[in-house]
Amino acid sequence: MIVCCIASHPIYAQSRDQLRYEIDAKRGGMTYTSKDALPRGREFKRLDSTYYVGWMFEGTYKFDHAADFIGFRMAAEQLEKASRLLERDFKIQLRTRTTDVMTYIKNMKYHRDWDYIVYALMQCYSNMDMPDKVWDVLLRCKKNDLQDEFYLDTYNYMAWTVHRNRFYTTAKYPFLKNTIGENEKYANKLLDSCSLTIKRDAEVNKSIFSANYEQEKMPGVWHYKSILYSYQLNIESGGYYYEKLRGTPYFPENNYATFCAIQGKFKAAEESYKKAKEDDPGDKRMKESFYYASVLNSYKNDNKGGIEELKNLIKANGSTPGFGWYNLALARDLFYDGQNQIAQRYAQTAAQFKEIHIGTTLGQSHYDFTSSLINLMIKMREIEQLKFLHRDWWFSPSLISQVAKLTVEKYSLQFLIINQFAMNPERDQVIYKLFSTESTVSFDEVWHLIEGFSTNYFLEKFENEISTDKRPNVKRYYQLFVGRLLMKKEKFTEAKQQLESILADKGIDREYEKLLLARVYESLIICNNELEQDNSNLYQQLLATYPQLIPFAGFEIPMRLHSNEKSALEIKIVKALRSTSINWVDDLGAVAADVNIIFSKRGNIFVVQYSTEWNHQAIVAPAEVSFTDESVANWLPLYIFNVGNDDRQPAVKEKAVAKK
Repeated sequence: MIVCCIASHPIYAQSRDQLRYEIDAKRGGMTYTSKDALPRGREFKRLDSTYYVGWMFEGTYKFDHAADFIGFRMAAEQLEKASRLLERDFKIQLRTRTTDVMTYIKNMKYHRDWDYIVYALMQCYSNMDMPDKVWDVLLRCKKNDLQDEFYLDTYNYMAWTVHRNRFYTTAKYPFLKNTIGENEKYANKLLDSCSLTIKRDAEVNKSIFSANYEQEKMPGVWHYKSILYSYQLNIESGGYYYEKLRGTPYFPENNYATFCAIQGKFKAAEESYKKAKEDDPGDKRMKESFYYASVLNSYKNDNKGGIEELKNLIKANGSTPGFGWYNLALARDLFYDGQNQIAQRYAQTAAQFKEIHIGTTLGQSHYDFTSSLINLMIKMREIEQLKFLHRDWWFSPSLISQVAKLTVEKYSLQFLIINQFAMNPERDQVIYKLFSTESTVSFDEVWHLIEGFSTNYFLEKFENEISTDKRPNVKRYYQLFVGRLLMKKEKFTEAKQQLESILADKGIDREYEKLLLARVYESLIICNNELEQDNSNLYQQLLATYPQLIPFAGFEIPMRLHSNEKSALEIKIVKALRSTSINWVDDLGAVAADVNIIFSKRGNIFVVQYSTEWNHQAIVAPAEVSFTDESVANWLPLYIFNVGNDDRQPAVKEKAVAKK
């Protein structure tokens, strides 16, 4: 009772007003992201801890500097307090809607502060993967109903939150519906509500801000509309909204790149991803453009360029949000460049990293699935690499044991992924539906996932996709899957017809669809081997297109070795090369690739130069590595297929050799 009397005393009230006047004067021209926001915020809290301003500045500073769960949690605590205090003391001002300029200016400070506080608070909860908290904040924003939201578009973010959590149901989050389809419809309705709200607000704000208020606000709605329609693979409607956005400053290069990629327009996708890489999102979010570019790198066999770019990116950014995704992307580029052991190292780094998913619909389930699948691919590759390096592996008890161990590990990973994936309600729309906006894996990685499971089920599924999918550039990928599934059923003649129809497709982009072509060549070679038909042209095409895949393809390609080994060590290295799963031929007239191995010594350094060509067409340009012992024999069989060695160990350092 005594406390109440003191608090209501006129002298106390006057003192509080004076303190708040002092705080307002000191904040002056400070912005929410000012460098001195933290010390100022703490000073303001000491002056008057019941005034929201101190909590606001400390919270916005921590939000701006947060990069992990703890950082966002600490920011959220301050911002939550600030929002409650602001609502308590200035509810009337917040809910005042007026066409009078002077009245608005009088209340504008509270409107702008509330707008940024709840925006930052919502982002904190979103980055901590707390959609229920996000929704509560948005409902408060909806209730206060600012006449102009500068940072926070309430209905747009409500739609985004529903879309981002579309695969859950009302049982988990009460604000959701019970199916993905219902959630997507709800998100679309929320965007329509945003459009109506903008129209309503335009009548109030056109005399205060701009006569073009509605046109200036609508791109936000178009942005999220384009996301929803792209997810639904509604190319016509998605394209409509992207074209509306194109004439605005808000055109999303990254999203548009993905929109192009899901249509199989990879060149256009790469161009937009390059532009997106130059954009600064304004926070520490993962830049999807770098991650998805690794998929395009694997398609066009530009893996070495991608490896260098991603290593530089990881070095520059450190363990900030995106670190895990970038390591997965790097593991992918290394995998498709044939550098399996090194790819495994980066994939394990990603698996052990706690990723924070900022400003993206990609969440932890996407991350875990991608990480598991890439690790599965690497495990499958380990088996193929061991068999490639040792043609007669089945005669060695130790090698048999290694293959058996790796096979058990592969099946364990495979069944783990499949069992987890069986509970994913999006598997039909995002994974089995090739080239989806929410897919984080390539078509080739999807094949590694389904290989060996339910051949008849997937055969029927992908045959149906050939006839129903409206994206012409995507049909040939379903044809590849159908052809390879027919091979599983040992219908090699039918499979060959399906595969050859892909090569006859005039729409193939031979620069950006090298992985597709390589998989077709591989499959046709296997079919021809079974049908006892000639493969000479296919071997050459595969070598010229994607030589890094050949050591792991499961068949022996004809090659002719030209070497000058003399010392015992050199003889041992060449012997190891000849013991690989390569069909070595000696006939100079036979159709085969020519491999040149030249040993030399420069001072105390032993050097081996290597190159590969087919009918005088360079497959691997002359290059050389230094070596000190026979360990180079583990890499040389891969080098002749243009496989790199990103470790650059002292004993095995690649050096370009100028052509004479």
